[in-house]
Amino acid sequence: MTSITPTGIELHQKSRELELIYADGERVRLSCELLRVLSPSAEVRGHGKGQEVLQTGKINVAITDIKPVGNYAIQLSFSDGHDSGIFSWAYLRELADNKEAYWQTYLDQLHQAGASRDPEVQVVKFFDAGKP
Repeated sequence: MTSITPTGIELHQKSRELELIYADGERVRLSCELLRVLSPSAEVRGHGKGQEVLQTGKINVAITDIKPVGNYAIQLSFSDGHDSGIFSWAYLRELADNKEAYWQTYLDQLHQAGASRDPEVQVVKFFDAGKP
């Protein structure tokens, strides 16, 4: 099993991806958008079950700063001003291992809410008068 603590982290500005490098040579890339919309902050997660806040319009978000937090986490600052999430090594590993499922869940939530990843796009839903 791969350790949850990366031995290196690289920020790729052009592709807007954070790359985690592990001792066994595994390299995992997580998009800045995914990290922003799944931030472990209270702003995103709320203060309890059912208080989560769907993040919209984050398609162009980038990471602007990375700060170590002890030996267990990093704090990411994003171009939209968000900087309150502390990303533990365990949480980053969980995101890396499940990124496709988390991403699909996020896209499904956006669709259900009639929201968009693009801040320039407003989604309008039309309802069939014969259906509830």
